[in-house]
Amino acid sequence: MAFLVAGTLRAASQMADARESLGRKGKYRVQGPRVALTLSSPEVSASTVAILEGVFRTLGFTSCQRREASAQGFRGELARFREQLDAHRGPVGCVLVALVAPREQLRQAQQLVWELSRCEALWGRPKVFLLLSGAPAAAPEPGTFLTELGELCGRCPRQPLLQLLAEVFCRTAEESPGATYCPVLRSSLRGALCLGDEELWGPEPEASPCAQYDLSGARAALLLAVIQDRPGALRDVEALGDLCQALGFETTLKMDPTAQVFQEEVARFREQLDTRRGPVSCALVALMAHGGPKGQLLGADGQEVQPEVLVQELSCCGALGGRPKIFLVQACRGGHRDAGVGPTALPWFWRWLRAPPAIHSRADVLQIYADVQGSLSRDPTAGRSNPADLLTVYAAAEGCVAYRDERGSDFIQTLVEVLRADPGRDLLELMTEVNRQVCELDVLGPDCEERRKACLEICSSLRRRLCLQA
Repeated sequence: MAFLVAGTLRAASQMADARESLGRKGKYRVQGPRVALTLSSPEVSASTVAILEGVFRTLGFTSCQRREASAQGFRGELARFREQLDAHRGPVGCVLVALVAPREQLRQAQQLVWELSRCEALWGRPKVFLLLSGAPAAAPEPGTFLTELGELCGRCPRQPLLQLLAEVFCRTAEESPGATYCPVLRSSLRGALCLGDEELWGPEPEASPCAQYDLSGARAALLLAVIQDRPGALRDVEALGDLCQALGFETTLKMDPTAQVFQEEVARFREQLDTRRGPVSCALVALMAHGGPKGQLLGADGQEVQPEVLVQELSCCGALGGRPKIFLVQACRGGHRDAGVGPTALPWFWRWLRAPPAIHSRADVLQIYADVQGSLSRDPTAGRSNPADLLTVYAAAEGCVAYRDERGSDFIQTLVEVLRADPGRDLLELMTEVNRQVCELDVLGPDCEERRKACLEICSSLRRRLCLQA
């Protein structure tokens, strides 16, 4: 009996901790130890590691480990780190992992992220990955990105980390003829992550007007949606079209495009913006279709087009230089159906213990890709530079299913509801709130009667706050 009572109290404590980890007003409560780990290849200099440790201390991480290994050995080191965290008694408040190696050695970074996502001690807790790469065959050296990150985090400890990163991106973006290249973040966070120790729930500093994108010019939206054999897709089109109209976007709609038409319509959209007489302040493109096993979009003819190709097309638009470009991708990115993760307890205890809902196994992750030596970023998973001022929101995590039924998709319908309720907030914050609500939904998969979970992926190289309504 004593064993049963102890187990029940332990489960209750674990559930209460999980429930409080994303507490007041959609903010993570970073309670418990903060643990940082640096995994670096042998070529990395001591000065880079010293700067990293200084950033960790600024962010309040008291436990800072360093392990040196080849990039091929990073996964094994992370597995041992995960086991160490799981052996820790009690929840871990937050984990920050810095991966430092030459760029070509970090191409499998996503596998490292998923390795740590399996950690039970981090269920419902934020996991931050800082991927620092250098030029091919060169060891990363300290540079602008780390310096600016440390300075801003020290000066504004109560500012949400995503907002701080936008300012860091603004300071470190690299201008080149015809384009601006920028660090990039990939987020499945469900709330604001503030790493300051003092007065966490106090008022946040007001953002200055110059820290926001100027949206006084025209706004243009392009909606491309495959309707055939996609029940509920028309409801998404109607809801998103009404929202764009309410937010002042001039909207173009094309239904049931083939793969080739997807490309042609985005190219035509770019040309129209470039030949427009007045200034354009913002563009939004929604891509809604079935998805292939590797994240491809399937046109009405069943042929494939890569969404990244469409994003790159609009990134070349001269009229949108320095202007925000928003992509919404409602499509599957693979066939994985996530059952979610959560604390374990006997089913008949759940109502009594007020168990929090399970969440997607890949939620609560923030990945930051940057070059240490300068500002130019190259995403190791994509192998190309990241244009600035882009916000791309995927309805599913990489490799996972996006859900939709006769009422529409979870992503689009929740997005419309959240933006209509508070259109004046920063769009990155609103998308994080959309993810929180989507993560809490239970979905009945068509292949079985078991409930499934969904999770967004938010990719951003925005350099300012983006508010669609003053």
